[in-house]
Amino acid sequence: MKVTTSKSKNSESFYIAKSFIDNNGKSTSVNVRKLGTLKELLPEHGPTRDDVMKWAKEEARIETLKYKREQQAKAVRITFHSDHKLDYDQQVFYRGGYLFLQSFYYRLQLDKTCRKLRDKYGFKYDINAVLSDLIYARILEPASKRSSYKTASEFLEKPSYKLHDIYRALDVLGKECGFIQSEVYKNSRLLGKRNDKILYYDCTNYFFEIEQETGDKKYGKSKEHRPNPIIQMGMFMDGDGIPLAFSLFPGNANEQTSLKPLEEKVLQDFGCTKFIYCSDAGLGSEAIKRINHAGERAFIVTQSIKKLNKEDKKWALDRTGFKRVSDDTPVDLSEIPEEDNGLYYKDEPYTTHSLHQRLVVTYSPKYARYQKTIRDAQVERAEKMLHSGNVKKERRNPNDPARFIGKIAATEDGDAAKIHNYLDTDKIEQEALYDGMYAVTTDLLDDDVEDILKVSEGRWEIEECFRIMKTDFEARPIFLHDDLRIKAHFLICFLSLIIYRYLERELKYAFTCETILNKLKTINFADIQEQGFIPLYTRDKLTDALHGICGFDTDFKFITKSHMKKIQKKSKGRK
Repeated sequence: MKVTTSKSKNSESFYIAKSFIDNNGKSTSVNVRKLGTLKELLPEHGPTRDDVMKWAKEEARIETLKYKREQQAKAVRITFHSDHKLDYDQQVFYRGGYLFLQSFYYRLQLDKTCRKLRDKYGFKYDINAVLSDLIYARILEPASKRSSYKTASEFLEKPSYKLHDIYRALDVLGKECGFIQSEVYKNSRLLGKRNDKILYYDCTNYFFEIEQETGDKKYGKSKEHRPNPIIQMGMFMDGDGIPLAFSLFPGNANEQTSLKPLEEKVLQDFGCTKFIYCSDAGLGSEAIKRINHAGERAFIVTQSIKKLNKEDKKWALDRTGFKRVSDDTPVDLSEIPEEDNGLYYKDEPYTTHSLHQRLVVTYSPKYARYQKTIRDAQVERAEKMLHSGNVKKERRNPNDPARFIGKIAATEDGDAAKIHNYLDTDKIEQEALYDGMYAVTTDLLDDDVEDILKVSEGRWEIEECFRIMKTDFEARPIFLHDDLRIKAHFLICFLSLIIYRYLERELKYAFTCETILNKLKTINFADIQEQGFIPLYTRDKLTDALHGICGFDTDFKFITKSHMKKIQKKSKGRK
């Protein structure tokens, strides 16, 4: 501690200041106590300024001794013996990343939802502990339920249940899947207003490591092109990228039939009656559009230009009649610079089976350049196939370079006809017509085009949700067999996604998914002779941000047992 002074026009003030090194490694100081002005101090500690300064320095010395005593009281002395072996089965490693997930689990009041289930069924095991641990393990170390139990055993708070209780809980969670979803939606409003005026819908599927069909596990068109039975999932997401609801349906069912039951649940159980439905063309049939044209609902659906009728397709591909989205300036696409990065559109009335719609076609030069680059590389691979004579088409891959290879039968000198392969330049030119083009249909006949396109552009986030579930949370392959337990498995993945998305939102999307998950996995602690914990992770801006949004701090060189219990309580919103 040291004495500092501050002079103004009419007075001089005396302070005791403490020096320290800030987070950037720079030396700075902060005032810890104001002693008073020279005028105030002279009567008691004078008669001269030197006498006041001598007194102030003595006060600084006393303050320094007091500070050192306080620091010594906080210090923990632990004796280590180099000749002492570890005890058998002594756990010294603990996972702590779940604490940040736990903060959002309790904000969503999933503990209260589990309490309602406990009261309904009257079981004795702690279903809240089971569900929360399965969610945390799914995010931190996705694996089987048995392995998740082992992971949970490494948490700072050990499981209060046995392995067999997990499988009992799965039956209840599967049965109450709809109830839990509606409770989470209701409680999510405690974390802020939901952007449920825009709802995105999409479907995906998950494969099983089996060969025989059973229950809803049916052979269908797998997204991974695997020859295994699959189950399909439909999911709604709100305009902020937060999942809203999901449903499962058989692997051999048409995905368009999945929407109506889930949308009815959203309308009735969630009370969402006014929203814009947004999806890709595969989930935008005439029937689906009619469903979302009713009441206070509307739709914005991707439209394949290739599947338009002849007249509309000709109009869409005509490079005249476009306008710049930003200011509605008329533009001829053939006259814009090659390096242009603007966005252009044109629209017209579009009526199918008496459903009045609006067809909006956009053109992006930047996207056109990207598509051309990709196609040029595919054409180059097609030419290499021709030179090598190894031409084999992959029927399931629409981007297969062999699609640019044509076949023709020819005879030579009376011999039998032979098949000759050639580079189909007509096919290449035909595909080039669609470069940079994108279209949507909507029943929002009077809305601004820029607003419509902004809503449509948000579809990438629901695809990102599915990617996180499949890749980061490893939702497949699935090793469960009972339909109820399979539903519970996907409920756990769904709830994990909601918790992660809220965590990501609170971090203001400043970090990538990979960065956040990797950091959570590394936030671990070592138990030091049962006296407390030492962090085993690296402190950085992300850990500071995580502590900031969750309201507790683990970035200490040593954390006593009692302090760690306080942190655990804070992560559950308790004091």
